Formats: sequence, C-alpha cells, structure tokens
Amino acid sequence: MLPESFYAREDVVAIARELLGKVLVTRFEGVVTSGIIVETEAYAGVKDKASHAYGGRRTDRTEIMYMQGGVAYVYLCYGIHHLFNVVTHSQDVPHAVLIRGLEPLEGVDVMMQRRGKAKLDRTLSAGPGALSGALGIHRQHTGLSLQGPDIFIEDRGIVYVEADIVAASRIGVDYAKEDALLPYRFYVKGNKWVSKILP
Repeated sequence: MLPESFYAREDVVAIARELLGKVLVTRFEGVVTSGIIVETEAYAGVKDKASHAYGGRRTDRTEIMYMQGGVAYVYLCYGIHHLFNVVTHSQDVPHAVLIRGLEPLEGVDVMMQRRGKAKLDRTLSAGPGALSGALGIHRQHTGLSLQGPDIFIEDRGIVYVEADIVAASRIGVDYAKEDALLPYRFYVKGNKWVSKILP
C-alpha cells in the first residue's frame, strides 16, 4: 500500500505520472476488485483554471481537496458519473489527480456485473466514470483515507519505461483556456484501457 508520504509531496504532476502502474483496489463487504492505473490527470489547485479549486474556491463538494494528501475525492459529473480523484500535497493546498483509465485485474466478474456488461471489453474501465462504476466507487466514498480498508493503492512492482509514457493535454477542460493545453495527462502508450488518445 502506498504510504501517506507518497501523496503528501508538492509536485502533483510528478505524482500523476508515478501513479501509472500502481494498482487501485476496492474492498467493499469483503469483495475485492482492482486494476492497474494506466491513465491519470493532474490538477494543480488554486492556480490551475481547470481545477475545481481554482482561485481558492471552497464549497461543500471541494472542501475534501483541502485536506491532507492521501484521501479520496469523488464527485458526480453530469449527474451520472462518479469520478475518483486522489488528493495530494498538504492541508489547505487543493491538489488532486483524476484516475482516468484502469486495466482490470481482480474481481473482473464483479466489475462486469456492476457495469452491466455481458462481455469484457475496454468500455469496462476505460474512462473515469467507467472505472469508478466497475470498482464500486461512489460519491459517498469521498473523504475516505487511501490507507484502507475500503479504497487503497498498491505498488506491485509494475513499471513502465519512459518511452511507454505519454504526456498530453487534459480532456474536457476547454474552459480553462491556456491551462487546458498543459501536459498534465499521462497514459501508457498502446494500452487499450486508456480512455482517449488525443494529442
């Protein structure tokens, strides 16, 4: 399990990159599901126009982002999709990493049931809403510690070499103007569980 010190660091972009290859695990009512993180996006707090906390914005929803790094930030997008983020940095610095793509590992049958899938394909967990659904993550889990037992991230020694990692602009943040172009999205080249391949 990744220690709190992993999340407490200042460089959210480096953390987003280093989360590739780590394994996101949920354990709800004894049922374990997991997957390899293959796509992430960094959000750099109050100075990042794409961040929910841009300009120091604080709401009931975003207050979780201001907690000490190492907790889950889960929010509802378009009233449908639950999106799972990892809060990083220190108390009152609202950095976070959105997990966008997951390669299934354990509990695939359960993941397919949760997503209503008859056959296994990339739509199971390619995309932030899809992977949250597959792992059973909902808005009620926001604020949970990533030190377990319900949601945690493990280092199982999966390493991608530099040539296999792509840095690109984030998806769906055109409103952020110049910040939308920042290379804050990271994904594993050629991995079918990446949500979208964009320049």
